[in-house]
Amino acid sequence: MEEPNGSMMMSVDIGLEMHKVEAPPYRSTLRKLQTRLKETFFPDDPLRQFKGQSVKRKWILGAQYAFPILKWGPEYSLQVFKSDIVAGLTIASLAIPQGISYAKLANLPPIVGLYSSFVPPLVYAVLGSSRDLAVGPVSIASLVMGSMLRQQVNPVTDHVLFLQLAFTSTFFAGLFQASLGFLRLGFIIDFLSKATLIGFMAGAAIIVSLQQLKGLLGITHFTKKMGLIPVITSVFRETDEWSWQTILMGFCFLVFLLITRHISIKKPKLFWVSAGAPLLSVILSTLFVFLFKAQDHGVSVIGKLEEGLNPPSWNMLQFHGSHLGLVVKTGLITGILSLTEGIAVGRTFAALKNYQVDGNKEMIAIGLMNVVGSSTSCYVTTGAFSRSAVNHNAGAKTAASNIVMSVTVMVTLLFLMPLFRYTPNVVLGAIIVTAVVGLIDIPAAYQIWKIDKFDFIVLLCAFLGVILISVQEGLAIAVGISILKVLLQITRPKIVMLGNIPGSDIFRNIHQYKEAVKIPGFLVLSIEAPINFANITYLNDRISRWIEDCEAEDETQKYSALGFVILDLSAVSAIDTSGTSFFKDLKRVLDKKSLELILVNPIGEVMEKLQRSDDTRDLVKPNSLFLTVGEAVTMLMSRKNHV
Repeated sequence: MEEPNGSMMMSVDIGLEMHKVEAPPYRSTLRKLQTRLKETFFPDDPLRQFKGQSVKRKWILGAQYAFPILKWGPEYSLQVFKSDIVAGLTIASLAIPQGISYAKLANLPPIVGLYSSFVPPLVYAVLGSSRDLAVGPVSIASLVMGSMLRQQVNPVTDHVLFLQLAFTSTFFAGLFQASLGFLRLGFIIDFLSKATLIGFMAGAAIIVSLQQLKGLLGITHFTKKMGLIPVITSVFRETDEWSWQTILMGFCFLVFLLITRHISIKKPKLFWVSAGAPLLSVILSTLFVFLFKAQDHGVSVIGKLEEGLNPPSWNMLQFHGSHLGLVVKTGLITGILSLTEGIAVGRTFAALKNYQVDGNKEMIAIGLMNVVGSSTSCYVTTGAFSRSAVNHNAGAKTAASNIVMSVTVMVTLLFLMPLFRYTPNVVLGAIIVTAVVGLIDIPAAYQIWKIDKFDFIVLLCAFLGVILISVQEGLAIAVGISILKVLLQITRPKIVMLGNIPGSDIFRNIHQYKEAVKIPGFLVLSIEAPINFANITYLNDRISRWIEDCEAEDETQKYSALGFVILDLSAVSAIDTSGTSFFKDLKRVLDKKSLELILVNPIGEVMEKLQRSDDTRDLVKPNSLFLTVGEAVTMLMSRKNHV
């Protein structure tokens, strides 16, 4: 059928069967609350494995759920152990030099980095659910902890207090992480979007690398600030302190480490090349310094390290005093960062091997690992991507590879510490730079730019905030912008105009489907978001403007006068009391304009609340409620033609 002006109309099939919109079955308020709480806190339904099991079996499953080692331990074999021991020794060769390097990055004694590579992996092996996660200190958390604590405490003059605050921050980080797991609140860390993390990691990698210029150039007096400008200024202000011996050694080992990293990236089977390179660099540089007495020629060295296993540190935890706010804040931020990295790494490798990682169990494992670590002279640890990648490529089968790594570190702590006395700091700086350069993910940033420009702005704000202001402020800015984006999506929900696909009863977005045409006399809109107090004003203004535009267009084009406003509610997943009031107010406004409000396919919860709020039974009456837009238009056109 065609209007006088040539506009196509949908053909009307009078015999089309109409489907009734069914009200949802009755459920008590308690039942609804139970369902909502379950979907909020237990979306994975962890108790489903206990259904239909005997009491004895339930106890066994419960123990295995709490301690995953009880699940894979009884099935452990010599063949699996061979794979795990190779993987464990391989990651130990990487963990030892990285542990020393990252501890210095956090302004802590190097020995603390080795302590943190001994106890936490043992705890994780018992509680963790990932087979590939290799636990230990990581660069970003080390940088954040060191920079935040250094704002109030000097790690050189007040080294004991600084160490106490680091352990206490680790305790609060672990407490926060474990609490998220126990309370099933893991969705909180989802506010760190992919764009935020990519920008933050890239910015932090640059800051970490710039901080290593102190060791790579042999500078003694270096800025305490973390920003790009202060660091660059400090580097060129202290040119008289540059040591050519240190620069030459640093350049050679940095090039060597970057080449080995490139080889392993190009040929993953040669993972052992980059995995063993840091330890080989430490050995060679230590021998060089010892043989040629390079420490007497401007090359700074680590110095004497304590022998022995982790001393207890629970007596060093500070839960009072003027620095309590600082350690809580530091623990919160480092806890979120390390937890996000650990879970992301664990899920990445679980997907590659086709097994599941329980996010809440991981939070508990990582949290308890840090709580125990804070009492055993360890600072914040998590699963590092570089070590986990090596662990994965080395053929790790279970978390026992962490136990092998821990035993290797234990042997080092007991018998090999004197060998590190002449290890030059410049090599540790080169190791850190090589480790963090992989955090700069340019292809991922370009992909975000192509897909979502707003997400790229978030990425850019995180990146610039970190390198120009500070690590924690850059992260806060990025998270703030991400939350602003979510709030904009809530307060400015998507609402589109639908048109008919010629020759069918299908209605689609007229801006997406160019062949879709508007039906004269009908304004068909689709609301594609929950309706609540935050967006009803916008929805009211937007719908009113569409009605005015449609009426003006009808007068200009001499279409049939607007008679029906159809709202497709298929994508409206929830509604509150403000939302129900919005529909009643809209109904009254349209009645005054002699327009009829038609609702299409409200889902169960929306339908139920609209019915309860409709005291006069005028809003959801049968002749204004349809299952599809096509049925609504067909029936209304039929009714209109028979009037």
